[in-house]
Amino acid sequence: MARPRTTKNKDNSRRSKKRTSILIQEKVSYVDYKDVNLLRRFQSDRAKIRARRVTGNDTQQQADIAAAIKNAREMALLPYTSRVTQQRGGGRGRGDDRRGPRRDERSDEEFNDEVDDTTEATESAETTDEVSEDQEVEA
Repeated sequence: MARPRTTKNKDNSRRSKKRTSILIQEKVSYVDYKDVNLLRRFQSDRAKIRARRVTGNDTQQQADIAAAIKNAREMALLPYTSRVTQQRGGGRGRGDDRRGPRRDERSDEEFNDEVDDTTEATESAETTDEVSEDQEVEA
């Protein structure tokens, strides 16, 4: 015969006490979208809004924080995303970077050198066109 089911006792020792919100600790009564330092504390390193269970906010506080962060992003006080500083390893042959650095990652000197090279190339092409036109006129 089958044994009757028994319920396992949940281990409550793993549960930690509920976090208290930063808003309660600092006694913030109004969440202002212009208070960028406060709002950054509710964002991850990739500029995502942290969850309630992480920050300890209640429902109303989380709604206020989310609205303020979205408003600050719209006003360009906070970034929508932050640039990733470390690239993941390229798998399946995608790690071959034959193109070189992106335009915004190059130094100003590299960019100016490239611009100078292209202007010199176009100027030399224009002078060769003028010389060939002069030769046609003489003929």
